[in-house]
Amino acid sequence: MTTIPQLSDEAAARWLAEHRSGVAPEDALAFFDGLPTVPAADMLGRWRGSGLPTGSRLDGLLEAYGWYGKEFTGAESVHPLLFADRRGRPRPVDPAWIPLPLLRDHAGLARLWPVRTAFGRLRPLLYTNEPKARLRTIDHRGVSTAAMVYDALPIIDVFRRIGPDVVLGAMDMRGLPAPFFFLLERETD
Repeated sequence: MTTIPQLSDEAAARWLAEHRSGVAPEDALAFFDGLPTVPAADMLGRWRGSGLPTGSRLDGLLEAYGWYGKEFTGAESVHPLLFADRRGRPRPVDPAWIPLPLLRDHAGLARLWPVRTAFGRLRPLLYTNEPKARLRTIDHRGVSTAAMVYDALPIIDVFRRIGPDVVLGAMDMRGLPAPFFFLLERETD
């Protein structure tokens, strides 16, 4: 296997600044592969999330629903989906209630305002204080790096380092033809 030279934090930040508004999926994957790995312990904390548009059918969908980010409190204690409540505070949502096949196969329906409005009204019923994912180190695309494994969904989010407080995530979801890319920026209170 060929070793890909890893980008420095400065080079990664420049690339991201140039491509934050959108990039071809193959370019995002090449960028991902060129980033350093992330030790699982470096993921601890609360992270603010945003998508990296690549033309995925999931682009912008999480943000349309008020996605806040993720929180890692330990290897066995991860809140994979934080959404802003009515006051803007991050609250963990149980992803087991999310209709994954609908989102994966019919993302256009999920973008409709009646569906978003219904989710907004039901979201308080989906809040949980129980962790719904685990933090692991896995082998992915030839390297070992931090990943978040959902408890109830066929999804693994794999992470690579852009900088000390910024990571690029690649959501590997069964049935999705290409990874969905997103950014996480650590909250530093």
